[in-house]
Amino acid sequence: MKATFTPPAGVDRREVLGADDVSDAELAAMVADLWGVDTVDLLDSTAEPVAYDVPSILTGARTWVRGHADAGDGPREFTLFVKHVHSWRHSPAFAGVPPHLREWAASSVPWRAEPLVYASDLADRLPSGLGMARAVRVEERPDETAVIWMEVVESDPVPWEADDSVRAARLLGRMSASPRVAELAAIDPQPWHVDDYVAGRLTFTVLPGLQDASTWQHPRVDQHFGDLRDGLLDAAARLDALAREFATARHLASHGDACPNNLLRREGDPGFTLIDFGFWHPQPVGFDLCQLLVGDIQIGRQDVGDLPERAAACVAAYGAGLADEGLDVPLAEVRRSHAVCLMLFNGLPSLPLEMLAEEAALDAEDEVTDDFRAGLDHWARQRAGIARYALEVLADTEAG
Repeated sequence: MKATFTPPAGVDRREVLGADDVSDAELAAMVADLWGVDTVDLLDSTAEPVAYDVPSILTGARTWVRGHADAGDGPREFTLFVKHVHSWRHSPAFAGVPPHLREWAASSVPWRAEPLVYASDLADRLPSGLGMARAVRVEERPDETAVIWMEVVESDPVPWEADDSVRAARLLGRMSASPRVAELAAIDPQPWHVDDYVAGRLTFTVLPGLQDASTWQHPRVDQHFGDLRDGLLDAAARLDALAREFATARHLASHGDACPNNLLRREGDPGFTLIDFGFWHPQPVGFDLCQLLVGDIQIGRQDVGDLPERAAACVAAYGAGLADEGLDVPLAEVRRSHAVCLMLFNGLPSLPLEMLAEEAALDAEDEVTDDFRAGLDHWARQRAGIARYALEVLADTEAG
């Protein structure tokens, strides 16, 4: 005899989804797909925003949808993750783009990769040891937005270790070299070129502060970056040459943001589940090593102290992963490509300019706290460590 179930009072609410919501029948069909059954009876559901403090110009909302359904054997709980993605033009940050540059700016940041990847068969093409969250619904809309409903990946809470980075690097190398993955590497039809990044992010938000003498007079910048000033300014002076080297490098399939936050580990599984494919695109060999190595430093989960040692091990592992798939790439080429990518995307933007601006605003109101100063000191030290390694590996790999 089937047990009776009374849905909790007042929980049949999904208002937070707004226009991204679906009918109860559509939600029931997704739950059935999630559970691998023909049909379910939807008993109740509710939606709430995901507590996630990492902003993204391509993500409009992240939402949990939870509830209960019955597939014939009694009520069971379900949870789905709903992600709303969009063109940069829909982001609040787009308001800061000068009007005469908005069309160019919107076209310079591809946004469709995520829905296209989740709607594809990439999961079946990834090398053993890599997986991806399964989508049960992908809806792309004509207003340059899309909504993805997917399974929840229960990740292992054990802290990320150096061995995890090395194992991930080898698998990322295999993914980049896989002929089957290569067929989906350029799934997003919107073109992207490093010149867009140079003309946008670097020219407008990085170089002005880097080249401003007053930046280097700040005590925290002087303390942690003082010995790096000449090297960073020299790299900035060679920006066009570095960008050309990036553009002409061997390009392979790339996740685009392969930080540990996007490489989830399921409990008891030595492999990784990839999420967040917003920057999926062909990139220079070794591109994914950048965020793998510095992503957790940038959010305070790792210290920069052992970066050179971890990097050396990961570069070697990535090269081994390429070889696993039958692609012969000299390790010197991998290391040089890694050096150029790291300098462009992490070395040059390493100065904590946004925190300096925040400190100036707080100082104007006499609201700078000791905790803020300590935080600025910490982040300046961490970012200086990234810049120092980036300059060292760039110099070590210079031709001639």
